[in-house]
Amino acid sequence: MAELEVPHPRAVYDLQGQGAAEASFEDARARGRLHHAWLLTGPEGVGKATFAYRAARRLLGAPLDPDFGILGSNPEHSVSRQVAARSHPDIMVLEREGPDGKPRRIIPVDDARKLSEFFSKSPASAPHRVAIVDAVDDLNTNAANAILKTLEEPPPRGILLMISHAPGRLLPTIRSRCRRLAFQPLEVEATADFVRARTELSMDEALRLARMAEGAPGRALVLAAVGALTMDDAAQDILESLPQVDEGRALSLAESFRGGEGAAKFALLFERLSDRVHRFATDQAGQGAADLDRWASAWETLQRLPREVEGLNMDRADALFTALADLRRAAQA
Repeated sequence: MAELEVPHPRAVYDLQGQGAAEASFEDARARGRLHHAWLLTGPEGVGKATFAYRAARRLLGAPLDPDFGILGSNPEHSVSRQVAARSHPDIMVLEREGPDGKPRRIIPVDDARKLSEFFSKSPASAPHRVAIVDAVDDLNTNAANAILKTLEEPPPRGILLMISHAPGRLLPTIRSRCRRLAFQPLEVEATADFVRARTELSMDEALRLARMAEGAPGRALVLAAVGALTMDDAAQDILESLPQVDEGRALSLAESFRGGEGAAKFALLFERLSDRVHRFATDQAGQGAADLDRWASAWETLQRLPREVEGLNMDRADALFTALADLRRAAQA
């Protein structure tokens, strides 16, 4: 497959499977009953950020284009062009991507504090000023408190669209000041069709990605782009060979974990191993199998090690061989 580039949500003009959320927002907008802050909730990759940009374009004055759905606007309209070019004066975006284009661990408090100044000004050329936070989960405590200050003093003609993959972790004072819109995963087949329309993958491969992504089309597309199928095949080979381990294959995998791209491969392999072990243990338990403690322990190791690698600067190769040792013990039980 040719290298796949996943477009940023600001450059996406269609949205599948989220008609209920769009209709609810458009009804409030059409009746002049827009809440000043919206919390967009649901699993990562189901279209929350795409919705936020679709809503923003309409709030900034782009006319409805029914060819692109309920909140659709034409990509060639001047508002759409400005948003895509990040040059519209009445939209502000807080995200982990830094000025250099590289992802940051969090959205820093200095960025969050700019919201107050942004909303203190009247719209320059649009009916509203719009801010998108993608995602509010990425704010640290100080940044979240800066956002809260804006929520407590609703700006006139200002709309805040906040994306959250885990709203239960947010400050209750933030949740209580927002109107919530829930976004649901798509059916696996619909997600596979989404992937097929944008890649050269077979239907079987697209279905595998759709299941990995649990019906989140954006997540499935990202998985396709970062080589999740290859890592899933590697995970399957490892588990099918147990209690034996192909040392040469393991060393080759460990070598591939070097650098930034290697970090993504490492995380993917552990995710796929963890998922497959979880499904295996669940199936075995359903069939009445006993003594699954070692498989549970192996699964916990697969969950724990990526966090330790990231937080404690643990060597990825060491983490891999630690996990393989636990998997061998589980298979020998």
